[in-house]
Amino acid sequence: MFDPEEIRKDFPALSRLVNNKKIVYFDNAASTQKPIQVIRVMQEFYEKHYANVHRGLHTLSQEASKMYEEAHEILAKFINAYSWREIIFVSNTTEAINTIAYGWGLWNLNEGDEIVITVMDHHSNMLPWRIIAQIKRAKVKYIDITDEGYLKYDQLAELVTGKTKVVAFPIASNVLGTINDARKIVKIAHEVGAIVVADGAQSVPHMSTNVRELGVDFLAFSGHKMLGPTGSGVLWGKEDILEDVKPFKVGGDTIIDVTLDSIVWHELPWRFEAGTPNIAEGVGLAEAAKYLMKIGMENIREHEIELVRYTLKRFEELGGEIEYYGPRNPIDKTGVLAFNVKGLNHHTVGAALDMFGIAVRTGMHCAHPLHRRLGLEGTVRASYYLYNTFEEIDYFIESLEKIILLKKSLSGPPTEIICTGT
Repeated sequence: MFDPEEIRKDFPALSRLVNNKKIVYFDNAASTQKPIQVIRVMQEFYEKHYANVHRGLHTLSQEASKMYEEAHEILAKFINAYSWREIIFVSNTTEAINTIAYGWGLWNLNEGDEIVITVMDHHSNMLPWRIIAQIKRAKVKYIDITDEGYLKYDQLAELVTGKTKVVAFPIASNVLGTINDARKIVKIAHEVGAIVVADGAQSVPHMSTNVRELGVDFLAFSGHKMLGPTGSGVLWGKEDILEDVKPFKVGGDTIIDVTLDSIVWHELPWRFEAGTPNIAEGVGLAEAAKYLMKIGMENIREHEIELVRYTLKRFEELGGEIEYYGPRNPIDKTGVLAFNVKGLNHHTVGAALDMFGIAVRTGMHCAHPLHRRLGLEGTVRASYYLYNTFEEIDYFIESLEKIILLKKSLSGPPTEIICTGT
């Protein structure tokens, strides 16, 4: 049975104190804590098996290569890829999307072509396409959202034309939590022959992902958001399209042969993993994927739905002091809640919650256009994962009540804490 209390025992960081309070970690959309299983497998790799991969015939190199290659196979299983050859290890979602933008877009886009993205995109899925559009003199179009935080699919159908070559979107918003209809987007894009690039950073860690059913052409996600180490991530692509992508970074281990006049690129996926890769991080990411598969992604998804449902209900008990943004139906979103306390700067609320040992994110969350579309200068973001509990939410609400009471007891304008972080 899915038991958050038992799961929590695997996470050493969740037992520490912050400001003499037991930590409540609600910053999972930014990065997740690591289970002891991931920590130990990486430690064991460094202690017993470390060597460079694909470089030597000696025992350590062979062991390291085997573990690293098996990690690709595990991640292929995790997202139901057609082959492990489609799994490219990258440092994070940002690198993955840049790899597509420069490796495919730079070589396939022409002046007058169109790229369609959304106003809810994280900067990592927005800026690479905007830069490529500048280089190639292509045009970027934006899909708007409704006031409730849903994509305007009717507008998408109007924006996509015969000139559209790329449609890029987040499967789930990192601010609103909105889960977008990938199949509908794919259908519209593929009707005009456009490729579809999906940012899975906020979806892959939280729900079952089957790339064969999604229908997208590329999927990018980060390891550190799914219990894995920093410096790990995956770019998945359909094998026939990947064969047409030029390596974005080139050098060691990307080639079969080089002469002064020619280059023979390595087979998939190695041509995209230039130089010495993050070997231990790949091994750690595979262990994180195994951990999540053992827990069951369906169980994690259901748990987050109930946590969100409970939180929204508890928000209603705060006397209208909470301004909440995004879908109200927990089925339509991930475990991400963006909100503000009326009359208080978002950074002030975040700093106050930290005094209670509660970790949340404040700012624009690398989604400035989305916040401006909503008329906001920033939000407080609480984001849940498999180890969060209803008891933590109760403590969260009690802490917000105290902050609100303190606000009401003070006269004059609210105190603001200036923070430049996003």
